[in-house]
Amino acid sequence: MPKLTYISHYPEHLKEQIRHLIAEEKLGKYLLSKYPNAHTITSDKALYAYTMELKNSFLRKAEPLSKIIYDGKISDINDALGLHRVSIKNHGGRLRSKSDIRIASLFKSTPESFLKMIVVHELAHLKVKDHNKAFYALCENMEPSYHQLEFDVRLYMTHLDLVGKL
Repeated sequence: MPKLTYISHYPEHLKEQIRHLIAEEKLGKYLLSKYPNAHTITSDKALYAYTMELKNSFLRKAEPLSKIIYDGKISDINDALGLHRVSIKNHGGRLRSKSDIRIASLFKSTPESFLKMIVVHELAHLKVKDHNKAFYALCENMEPSYHQLEFDVRLYMTHLDLVGKL
């Protein structure tokens, strides 16, 4: 029986359905049928433009972002898929803060919906630091199908762990 790390907190009936798809080697086919095409946002410059377009549409008054990049080391840090970091420095007696968003490099070759879910998640941290109701409400405001996409990303990560690329 495969270990379902990414969906361990979901209800047992859902995990059983996923185990069934895995046993029949249909999880990858299911994901491909739902998300057949990878996006073309593969450079840091394109990721910056994509993220800023979302930010300007939903979070105009949020703190500015200094850097938005794909990071190849990110999955090694706390099993994260994206990171929002704020650094504060003393500059001439004034505190200066810089925010950046780092997205795991594996999202360079995923469907655009998966990338959007991760970017929306990290953008929501500009306004709400904790994962609470307000945070998820903001995520749903930016992407109405946020929760389904999060579940599907978890299925994708499960498939990667068990089989590899789609």
